[in-house]
Amino acid sequence: MSYVNTAWFRDTHEAPLFINETAVRIRAGLMMFIPIFMAFTLFDVLYTPAWLVDVATLEDAYKVNEASQVIHTAEVVMRAYDYTWQSGVLVYALFELLAGMSVKTARFSPSIQLASWLARYQPAVWKPMAPKRFAWSLGLVLASFCWVFFNPDTFAGWMNALFMSEVLPTTYNYIPYEVPVTLLYLCLAMMWLEVVLGFCVGCKIHSLLVWLKWIEEPCYACNNIDWDAIRAKNASKTS
Repeated sequence: MSYVNTAWFRDTHEAPLFINETAVRIRAGLMMFIPIFMAFTLFDVLYTPAWLVDVATLEDAYKVNEASQVIHTAEVVMRAYDYTWQSGVLVYALFELLAGMSVKTARFSPSIQLASWLARYQPAVWKPMAPKRFAWSLGLVLASFCWVFFNPDTFAGWMNALFMSEVLPTTYNYIPYEVPVTLLYLCLAMMWLEVVLGFCVGCKIHSLLVWLKWIEEPCYACNNIDWDAIRAKNASKTS
């Protein structure tokens, strides 16, 4: 049995769509393992030695340097990094974010299915889907950028073939390490705020863009105004 139509969407046929904030926060907690995995990867790349010393080949050269330190010789090799697993995880993250964008594809998302099942007995908090969709779009940008960082030569090949010119190099990573690290910390912070505090940064940005009239959205609060109750309250005051 699928709980997506009952615990994720309020009504799949209504417009605009409303989704369950409780299930959304559970899903964010499940998806948070992806940036944590990426954080461990980048930590390994940035803060662990890039050169490996074969201790078995270590020999005393019977020399000292200017600092009176004994010089040894050894076989030293540079580490080769394979980002196959990381790339696969990022592709899955992109699939999850894209699947959550519409009613037809949400059922194919394992995280939405699991989050909906976990939220089936909890009180539903219905929120408009448009701000969440905007927040997930930001996640798509961040995940795509991380994928490019792990596969710079592949992306460069695509761009060079598209423009029929060498617009990006294919022999080295043209993205500084500081950029994905900063974006990763930003992603972790945004997901932590969503899971723990229920504060959706992407939704706030969406609200700001609506306020600036860069995005047109209906007034969801206006749809829930009970005019009869307001009239009755005003009548009781005047009487």
